[in-house]
Amino acid sequence: MLRKLLSCFFLYCLCVETPPTVLAGSAPSAAKTLVWGPGLEANIVLPARFFFIQAVDSGGRNFTSSPGENTFEVKIVVPGEPFSRIWVQVLDRRDGSFLVRYRMYASYPSLHIEVLLKGKHVAKSPFILKGPVYHEGCDCPELSGDVWQEHMHCPSSIPQILRDLALFPTVDPDRNAQDVPRRFGQRQSLCHYTIKDNKVYIKTHGEHVGFRIFMDAFLLSLTRKVKLPDVEFFVNLGDWPLEKRRPPETVHPIFSWCGSNDTRDIVMPTYDLTESVLETMGRVSLDMMSVQANTGPPWEEKNTTAFWRGRDSRKERLELVKLGRAHPDLIDAAFTNFFFFKHDESLYGPLVKHVSFFDFFKFKYQINVDGTVAAYRLPYLLAGDSVVLKQDSLYYEHFYSDLKPWEHYIPFKSDLSDLLEKIRWARDHDEEVRRIAKSGQEFARAHLMGDNIFCYYYKLFQEYSTRQVSEPKVREGMEPVEQPKDDLFPCFCQRREAKDEL
Repeated sequence: MLRKLLSCFFLYCLCVETPPTVLAGSAPSAAKTLVWGPGLEANIVLPARFFFIQAVDSGGRNFTSSPGENTFEVKIVVPGEPFSRIWVQVLDRRDGSFLVRYRMYASYPSLHIEVLLKGKHVAKSPFILKGPVYHEGCDCPELSGDVWQEHMHCPSSIPQILRDLALFPTVDPDRNAQDVPRRFGQRQSLCHYTIKDNKVYIKTHGEHVGFRIFMDAFLLSLTRKVKLPDVEFFVNLGDWPLEKRRPPETVHPIFSWCGSNDTRDIVMPTYDLTESVLETMGRVSLDMMSVQANTGPPWEEKNTTAFWRGRDSRKERLELVKLGRAHPDLIDAAFTNFFFFKHDESLYGPLVKHVSFFDFFKFKYQINVDGTVAAYRLPYLLAGDSVVLKQDSLYYEHFYSDLKPWEHYIPFKSDLSDLLEKIRWARDHDEEVRRIAKSGQEFARAHLMGDNIFCYYYKLFQEYSTRQVSEPKVREGMEPVEQPKDDLFPCFCQRREAKDEL
């Protein structure tokens, strides 16, 4: 319920039509401006914590454009310590709101977060986080899953998970340990995981298992935050979902990053989105926070040509580029790389240089076409300030079932036969299209952030574990996946100390 209330509040604050228009020359008010979000709660541990600032003037009117990127100053102070290992960024979302993110490289007894406007404290600043406040590298799991979910404001259930698991009222780890490698282990790449006493164990099957690094890293991160139930499962490391059987045949539970209408895989957030959560303010430049501060020029100044860049990983992409060459006034589409098909420059034009993803948002219309499976760029496209034209597809990511055509995106047919028509419609219905773009952006902001991803994985493992009819085991050939050492800035886990005293 709390998450729903926060989401409603979040949408209210950002809606371009709800608040009265800020008067010309108005300035933000320190007393009226709003500050909220998970980064103001000590018990919500994320790789990069975050919260929001909504600029409001003295008359209670929300700003709907930027009051200036340096309007607010944020300081995070550790009482009693002159220096702290905390990196803070204030991101101007250019819609009157700001996203503040910070990454901690050590754990602290408490934090004081000061939000300042011309030296004056904003809203209820300073916000005091009574600790301990643990950093991402601290191996200090909350021992109660229920308590952790309450802290994280996780939903009580997630419909996509329940739909995926409906085929598996019972799961037999002993039988799956024999059957799944026999069926898939020779021609596919799989990871067989067991989580036992909150320790992660793995055995790989197949030749190309490099993508295990994404799953390993996330499981280690999750088990540092909360004690997971004992659970045993298989993860598909390939692009395509695997389980094509239908009942009454024996259907095996396979966890995959992408689902499809003609397979029965259990879908997880993609490795791309998962890594971006773990590496925000780290080694990735594209993540769900940074994209919110790089949404291109204002709507009125965006190029009205529909835009696409990518590689040749699907036949429809070839047709899209040909369509763009035939209608350059409507579509700017080009390949940056050829791998799957023969490059015929007379049909598809020359390869072009890669474009920064943030530069995509110079264009008002973003075309989303499947690659080998679902195009994993969709979360970032939705988070921008352009409208997404999305191809009808049998592939889906973990959140697709919550998206609604004509509310969050503009749909077009899988064979692209009505794409030109949809682009022309968009040009003729600019206000309606702008509302769709804003709705898609609000969806991404409310449902695809780091806290949402951690909740999804936990709920998936929790629900799956309840269906196991035999004990998960550390099987022969499994090896432990070790937590990374943090000798420079070790943390002292009070939860573990309290448990040891009992």
